[in-house]
Amino acid sequence: MHDPIPVNTPLLSGKEKEYLIECIDTGWISSEGPFVKKFEAQFSSYVDRKYGIAVANGSGALDCAIAALNLDEGSEVIMPTFTIISCALSILRNDLIPVLVDSDPYTWNMDVDQIEAKITPKTKAIMAVHIYGLPVDMDPILALAQKYNLKIIEDAAQAIGQTYKGKPCGSLGDISCFSFYPNKHITTGEGGMIVTNNDKLAERSQSFRNLCFKPEKRFEHEEMGWNYRMTNLQAALGLAQLEKIDEHIEKKYQLGKAYNKLLNNCPHIQLPCKKTNYAENIYWVYGLVLKETTKISAKECIKKLGDSKIGTRPFFWNLHEQPVFKKQGLFIKETYPNAEHIARNGFYLPSGLALTEDELKIVSLNIHKAIN
Repeated sequence: MHDPIPVNTPLLSGKEKEYLIECIDTGWISSEGPFVKKFEAQFSSYVDRKYGIAVANGSGALDCAIAALNLDEGSEVIMPTFTIISCALSILRNDLIPVLVDSDPYTWNMDVDQIEAKITPKTKAIMAVHIYGLPVDMDPILALAQKYNLKIIEDAAQAIGQTYKGKPCGSLGDISCFSFYPNKHITTGEGGMIVTNNDKLAERSQSFRNLCFKPEKRFEHEEMGWNYRMTNLQAALGLAQLEKIDEHIEKKYQLGKAYNKLLNNCPHIQLPCKKTNYAENIYWVYGLVLKETTKISAKECIKKLGDSKIGTRPFFWNLHEQPVFKKQGLFIKETYPNAEHIARNGFYLPSGLALTEDELKIVSLNIHKAIN
C-alpha cells in the first residue's frame, strides 16, 4: 500500500529558508519589515499593475478592495453562484447585495451571457472570479462595464500566472485580488494581495487593511477598517516563491497534461476544459465532474479514494444553496442548474506542486477503479 497522498503539498524549493532566517536575524518579523514592500512591488509588477497592497489573506483582500470602491449601500454586485463563500461575504460585509449568475457547463466559470439580464439601476459592479485555473471570458464583462458604467472586481486567487488573451489575470479589473494560501501557485502560508492602477483605490485599500489609521493623527479614525496586515515573515516566503513562479506554473501545467492522458479514456467523467479561444488551462487544481452515466456519486467516489489514502476536495457549494444565506432570506427559490450539477458531481484530485509522477499514476489508477 502506498503512503497517503494529500490533496495538496506546497513546494518550498527556493530561498524561503534563507529569507526567513534573515527576518529572524534582523528582528523584522512584523508588517513593518522590508520584505513586505519588496513583495508588493515585485508581485504587482509581475501582474502588470502599478500598486500592490499585501494583506493577511485572500478574504481580507476582497473586504478591503470592495470597501475601497466606496459603493453606495444597497448597490448590487453581479457574481457567480459557483465560487467560494468569501466572495459573497465581502459583498455583504460592505452592505451591498450579491446578484448571482449560473456557470458555463464546460469552463465552470460564470456564464457571461447571463450577466446583462441581471443588470438593474442598482447594479454598480461585476465580480469576475477565475475558477480552478481557467479565466472568465473578460471581454464581454469589460464591454458591459463600459456600457453601464460598472466597476469590475477581479478575483484572481486561483489564476496566479494565468493570462487572458496574453494579459495577466489580475490586470483586468478596476481592482483585483489574490490569495496565497498553501494550495496556490505561490504561497505565504496565509496571505493575499490587492492590485490596481488607480491611485485612490490603492490609498484606500492601504488604509482599510491597517484599521484606517490617519498619517497625521494615528489614533483618530474616520472609517472602520480591519487589521489585515501581512507580516514580514509571510512576505519573505512569498518573495522566494515568486522567484520560482515560472517553474511552478510549468509544473502545474504538466501535472494537468499527465492527468488528461491517464484519464482521457474514462467515459464517465468530464475532464477540465483544456483551452478556450482566450486562454489555455494552467490547472491550478485538477477537477473532475462525474457524468450522469456514472453509477457512483461524487460523495461515494471521494470516500473510496479516501479509503485508498488519496486526498480530495469537493467542489464549491453554490452560494444560492448556502444555509447561512437561506437563514438571511437571500436567494430564495433561485436555481442555477449548471452550477448545481457541477457542485454536486465535482471534486478535485491531488495536484499540489510537490506531487510526484508515481503519486499521480496511483491517483489515476484509483479513479478508474472507483468509477468503473
